[in-house]
Amino acid sequence: MALHLLDAPVYVAGHRGMVGSAVMRRLQALGCRELVTATHAELDLTDQAAVRAFFARHRIGHVVLAAARVGGIHANATYPADFIYDNLMITCNLVHAAHQAGVQRLLFLGSSCIYPRLAPQPLREEALLTSPLEATNEPYAIAKIAGIKLCESYNRQHGRDYRSLMPTNLYGPGDNFHPENSHVIPALLRRFHQAVQARAPEVVIWGSGTPRREFLHVDDLAAACVHVMQLPHEAWAAHMQPQFGHVNVGTGEDCSIAELAQSIARITGYAGRLAWDAGRPDGTPRKLLDVSRLAGLGWRAQIPLEDGLRETYRWFTAHAA
Repeated sequence: MALHLLDAPVYVAGHRGMVGSAVMRRLQALGCRELVTATHAELDLTDQAAVRAFFARHRIGHVVLAAARVGGIHANATYPADFIYDNLMITCNLVHAAHQAGVQRLLFLGSSCIYPRLAPQPLREEALLTSPLEATNEPYAIAKIAGIKLCESYNRQHGRDYRSLMPTNLYGPGDNFHPENSHVIPALLRRFHQAVQARAPEVVIWGSGTPRREFLHVDDLAAACVHVMQLPHEAWAAHMQPQFGHVNVGTGEDCSIAELAQSIARITGYAGRLAWDAGRPDGTPRKLLDVSRLAGLGWRAQIPLEDGLRETYRWFTAHAA
């Protein structure tokens, strides 16, 4: 049976984050008026009793689990305990509380870092747990893998319809532009913007520039979330297999970090030199998702990378610069 997101309140966990706020925009644009939210000050998602009480107080029909502790290579390397603990607790508390409250459909959002470091490219859903993970973000990846398996287990034991989407590298309005703890696109946008202001002769970029990455605009992800949430159970289940219960979300295209840096230099108007600090870690050599399964479910990304980068830079200069 198809689900209509207007027929019951939707709880968006993490609604102030980049992903959660994009999901909110998408739902509001579709006319969804019953949206349930809570800030971190109002609800600590790592507190099991508080999460249980929150579900008891609110009438919640559907859940989008977009809350997470996220960050780039530096943040993952510096705070591994925080990344695995917070993400495990958030997911366990929300999934279990949703089940206890009788929520039948939940969408869990993970990350492409769940896949092995050297898995064949493009990454297919079946590659999960076939070989070792990338060491630089293993704690975060393990927490996300646990989330997938948690949803699968509640589906099997309790007959729930809890779905998991694994997006590729995300960017867009509302991103984290912290100079040390951000991902590659916001980090480079900030660095090149500051270099233009300072008239710096060169910009130093971590790594060799050779790794290849796929980037998805967060508004595309939000559109995919709503599409997947509304699919009839039969349509979703037809694309699942016993060994996996998640679907990739991406563009199906990638670029090198060097190519990305050149695009950002062009967008920000930086005309100086690009220098590469090869002593810094590159991370996974390549991460490109196979998105054929989601295409089979009727959805494809719409926002070209260059257009998305320009929009994100405009947002940065207006809000975060």
